[in-house]
Amino acid sequence: MMRGIVFAERYKLVDFIGQGGMSLVYRAVDIRTGHSVAIKILKSEYNSDKEFMERFQREAQAASLMSHHNIVNLLDVGVEGEYRYLVLEYVSGSTLKEIIQQKGRLNTNTAIQITVRILSALQHAHSNGIIHRDIKPQNVLVNADGHVKVADFGIARMTNAFTISKGDTVVGSVHYSSPEQAGGSVVDATSDIYSTGVVLYEMLTGHVPFVGDTPVAVAMQHINATPPPISDYNPDVPPAVISVVAVSLKKSPKKRYQSAREMADALLKARQGLPDPNTPQYMEHTAAQASANAQRQPPPARKAAASQTAKRAPTRKRRKRITTLFTILTGCLVLFGLVAGSITVYHSVAGSALAPDLVGMTVEEAQAQVKHVGLNLQQTEVNHDKIPAGTILSQTPEADAEMRKGDSVVITVSLGPSRILMPGLLGMTHDEAAAKLKEKGLSMVVSKSPSTATLDTVIAQNPQEGETCNVGQEIEVTLSGGSTLVPDLTNRTYEEAIQLIKENNLTAGKVVYGEAADDQIGKVLAQTPAAGTMAILDTQVTLTVGTKSKPYHADMNVDVPASQDSLPLRVTLLENDNEVEQYNGMTTAGAAYSVIIPVSSSLSGPLSCRVYLNGQLIVEREVTLQ
Repeated sequence: MMRGIVFAERYKLVDFIGQGGMSLVYRAVDIRTGHSVAIKILKSEYNSDKEFMERFQREAQAASLMSHHNIVNLLDVGVEGEYRYLVLEYVSGSTLKEIIQQKGRLNTNTAIQITVRILSALQHAHSNGIIHRDIKPQNVLVNADGHVKVADFGIARMTNAFTISKGDTVVGSVHYSSPEQAGGSVVDATSDIYSTGVVLYEMLTGHVPFVGDTPVAVAMQHINATPPPISDYNPDVPPAVISVVAVSLKKSPKKRYQSAREMADALLKARQGLPDPNTPQYMEHTAAQASANAQRQPPPARKAAASQTAKRAPTRKRRKRITTLFTILTGCLVLFGLVAGSITVYHSVAGSALAPDLVGMTVEEAQAQVKHVGLNLQQTEVNHDKIPAGTILSQTPEADAEMRKGDSVVITVSLGPSRILMPGLLGMTHDEAAAKLKEKGLSMVVSKSPSTATLDTVIAQNPQEGETCNVGQEIEVTLSGGSTLVPDLTNRTYEEAIQLIKENNLTAGKVVYGEAADDQIGKVLAQTPAAGTMAILDTQVTLTVGTKSKPYHADMNVDVPASQDSLPLRVTLLENDNEVEQYNGMTTAGAAYSVIIPVSSSLSGPLSCRVYLNGQLIVEREVTLQ
């Protein structure tokens, strides 16, 4: 595993999330912002495929054009050594597939809500000329607050192992493939509509519409077979919703909804029990009505005969005039009713609005959204340990609910973590302090400092007692490390120095060798920490011991990179294919710096000098000894 590796000096890999056919996925921390991101790393065996790499780059660039609240957005693209990677928005939650497997099937309203959000993401993608080609529940993420995100835009068609392909056309997972994908044809946006219909079918029933022993068997059913009726699995699904699924699963792309927005509109109507004119039931009902009306009309010959008879009967003429007058009056009343009804319908439509999806937005963003559709905003506030302050947690009514203009959407806004008073820890042991902080929902990061206080008791804390802090915050705790005076070890033999180190409750650290005059060979030339300083018990003391100088010398300029910790630094010379150590010590934590390391040898002329940092070769350069 690659935990701990930092990409682009910015993204530190923290947790392994999972893998697909061609990629590994890690949760990483953006060192600059502290935010979690997802890193998708392409497996190295695909680096040699030039055509694949070109396609990957094109699609990554296309995905970077999109930014939508229902899409797992692409944040960065890069190369680190042999690894090509994408940096994606991190979503903490479950896949829609996992939710379906847990629940068996979803209620109709929830399934519609999720589908509308998938379609909203697809509408944005299609508007940017991007077709997903691999819509499936595994690529739909639902975070802990119920927000829906569609993943794997742009590269989904290349990263799934369970696919069917023909020539240069790569298609999605076979259980969700459109007939044209299954047949290896070029696809358009209506292919994503079909796959979304399959996902909706599965949410409503708990089953995919087609199963088979092989991918080819499933693909052939997409091309030729009719899925089992939804009512066989779930009789509670309204006919209007079943009709929407039926249109989305039409074999011919031309007979499906032609845009994601069109399907979303049909679903929202179906949720209210309103038929969509494009659905089969509506068209059959309209045709039946037209046929019944035609049957009620008298034949033309009969009407003509009746007219002739009326002309011959004067009494009937008067009756006809009365009837005509009554018809005109009735017609006026009907016309008035139609006009009044139209005005009512107009005001009803013009005065209505759909609640926007505000979850995850800031209050400022939400205010702009509701103002745009003619609604108002009211808010309540609660603490939340994980969601940043100012972020919307939930809303009433839910997104896409029909409202009257001027009504208010009530939002619940995060105040961030709860604020509590910092308890006092001074004088407590390590375990006592840890238990006290745990009671308050806090944790601690520990350091030690020289002190005459009892060993391993708390001598300092940050924040201080009585100050406010957040639930979940890490508290800086300083423990007493005891106290001892570092003795002066210079000019003593190595054995004498080791003895003094032990007598003063210190620990012998690494030994560094430096060139010295004959009378200093085997004696301590320098020490760290310096003599006379106070140190905690068991502090490691590094000694520089004199060694015999060799006749030929050179200087090696070493650039030490910035680091939060001190790291082992080792310098060697390559003499007759053997590495001879010249320096062995620790770097200084903090900013980058340069240091000159003197090297010597019994050989003159150019020799290869190697520098190792934390066991890794960081530079190899030729130096001339003279």
